[in-house]
Amino acid sequence: MNKKFATKELVLGGLLLASGIIIPMIFHMFGMTGPIALPMHIPVLIGGFLLSPQLALALGIITPLISGLLTGMPVMFPMAVIMAFELGTYGLTASLSARKFNLSIIPSLITSMIAGRIAAGLTVAVLVQLFGVKMNPLLYVKGAIISGIPGIIIQLVFIPALIYAIRGYFKNTVKESK
Repeated sequence: MNKKFATKELVLGGLLLASGIIIPMIFHMFGMTGPIALPMHIPVLIGGFLLSPQLALALGIITPLISGLLTGMPVMFPMAVIMAFELGTYGLTASLSARKFNLSIIPSLITSMIAGRIAAGLTVAVLVQLFGVKMNPLLYVKGAIISGIPGIIIQLVFIPALIYAIRGYFKNTVKESK
């Protein structure tokens, strides 16, 4: 990477990474499982709107891997690997949709969700071929969508509100510092 990142962006990425590890633990404490509530997706998708495409991609890739290593959630193989590709695609697609294509938040979210699910299905297909993983890529994606409907609704409701609030906070912070 030749691009230099602003300190604020790196700190924000670190906070989102920590959130991507802590939020799923909180959800699990209250009996809401990851495949249903999709708590790790929230900080990554937020990162897609607030970070550069490169950092959003990195956040999406490393969040499930570090969480898997530190907490055992998700299980490292195959789930953390699948999620690394899925969430990396979420972060990258959300960032590009918002920054390069100037899509608003909801279309960017939907585009990211579709692209991430496709990446997950392709990853499963590769794992089946290379490692003999006993999964059907199409059934995996279908199951992820159906079981993840509550999480998808949470994302579509809360992420736009959080993005507007965070952007408003940053705008007010910049005004106050001048």
